Amino acid sequence: MSPRWNPHPDVHTGPHVVHHLHVHLVFVTKYRRGALTDATLRRCEQIMKEVCEDFETELKQLNGEDDHVHLLAHYPPKVQPSKLANSLKDDSARLLRKKYDAHARRYLRGGHFWPGAHFAGSCGGAPPIAVRQYIENQQLPA
Repeated sequence: MSPRWNPHPDVHTGPHVVHHLHVHLVFVTKYRRGALTDATLRRCEQIMKEVCEDFETELKQLNGEDDHVHLLAHYPPKVQPSKLANSLKDDSARLLRKKYDAHARRYLRGGHFWPGAHFAGSCGGAPPIAVRQYIENQQLPA
């Protein structure tokens, strides 16, 4: 990198890439039942941090309510957000059920903690309208 370039602390570099990728993930509990407590949410955060580390991803923030979890993760280009989300759900469901099985059974049936679906939204950087305008305003070579 050029010594004149002072990147934002969230901008990461690799051998052939400079990236600033964030994903906002939302997982709801099965049937949107209120199976999460403060203790399960804190344990969920620990589990998801470990999974993110395995993916060379940084869990920036996690919070939620009794029926859903929001998280913000900073990930490298080689990570597919859908694979990250599935691993986060699989590992957290297995380990939460293992530790809080009696509590989870009161709210959830069939051994499922999370449903198959999740929300994933890209975030950070310029809004799409600004990027479109920037691209439209590029000067064509003569």
